[in-house]
Amino acid sequence: MTSPPPVDRASLVATRRDIHQHPELGFEETRTAGLVAERLRALEYQVTSGVGKTGVVGVKQRARGRCVLLRADMDALPVEEANAVPYRSQQPGKMHACGHDGHVAIGLEVARRLAALDLGGSVKFAFQPAEEASNGAQAMISDGVLDKPRVDAAFGIHLWNDLPVGTVGIMAGPVMASVDQFEIEIVGRGGHAAAPHQTIDPVLVAAHVVTALQSLVSRRRDPLSEAVVSVTEVHAGRAFNVIPDRAHLRGTVRTFGGSFFEDAPRLVEHTAQGIAAALGAQANVRYRRLSAPLINNEALTMLMSDVAAGMLGAGNVRRGVRTMGGEDMAFFLANVPGCFAFVGSAPKNGKAAPHHSPAFDIDEESLVIGAELLTQTAIRYLG
Repeated sequence: MTSPPPVDRASLVATRRDIHQHPELGFEETRTAGLVAERLRALEYQVTSGVGKTGVVGVKQRARGRCVLLRADMDALPVEEANAVPYRSQQPGKMHACGHDGHVAIGLEVARRLAALDLGGSVKFAFQPAEEASNGAQAMISDGVLDKPRVDAAFGIHLWNDLPVGTVGIMAGPVMASVDQFEIEIVGRGGHAAAPHQTIDPVLVAAHVVTALQSLVSRRRDPLSEAVVSVTEVHAGRAFNVIPDRAHLRGTVRTFGGSFFEDAPRLVEHTAQGIAAALGAQANVRYRRLSAPLINNEALTMLMSDVAAGMLGAGNVRRGVRTMGGEDMAFFLANVPGCFAFVGSAPKNGKAAPHHSPAFDIDEESLVIGAELLTQTAIRYLG
């Protein structure tokens, strides 16, 4: 067979809805992984389970040519679904609120379509766990997903409710931000709320630290580079009349790389410790890099863009689509060249709920577009 069979829309939708009803959190994707492995074996792929804990790899290896990796993430989020749909999540407090159910369905459909083709090289599917925790890709890479056969290029997609169905967002360079996490413990001296002079109030110190961290973007960053600093958690005290001895902050820094990416750990630490010291307290800072910026290769972005334009028309391929959200697909693309594209999944007529929302859902025509885009991209690359 020299061309793939048509996309099976009914099967795509059914698979996506089945997975949507049975969401599993990061590194808990046992049912999903079992379904994936069973489908891949039926298509006569070489299947390895337990890659990166709960990941699944399927390979059609050829003795000649290059090897392309196609990636789909599997994990859900700890969100209670609000949608009253027949395929609503059956797991309380868990939901596919980011489209990963669709990514798995698309990956399996692409595997079906490529299975019988005489490709010009090898194709490897990586069904990845724990993208939301930002370490599933690293776990699979540590377990050798990029080897045997060695991967030459990697492609992936994300269903994207910021774009209408029928459009695709693709651009070269950094398209998704780094994800850093910081935790700050402010250590003061507790006491009676009516006698603050006898204490070192960590709540007051924490308030000053939160305000000062915002100045990192406004005064310590090149105004022509993008960056976000957000404090997302503040915890202190348990009684209205007690000044606690400690306060805890947690937050994130996002960048597209550059000097602020390199300087951020030092700036966060110095800011917190300097303010704490000025007010008589102590700040203990823990700073973690979860993922680097996701950077698309120029040549392979052009390849994928050409495929999308041939499918949808050049006017429906959107340039300049970027987000300060993070994606651990960045680790694959830091090791091999590739491209990660955004497939519009919002209804053409109507407003879509944002990602990670309890009301998140997609226009399922996006599944068909995503499956065609990845199929034709793999064929073009290996050809």
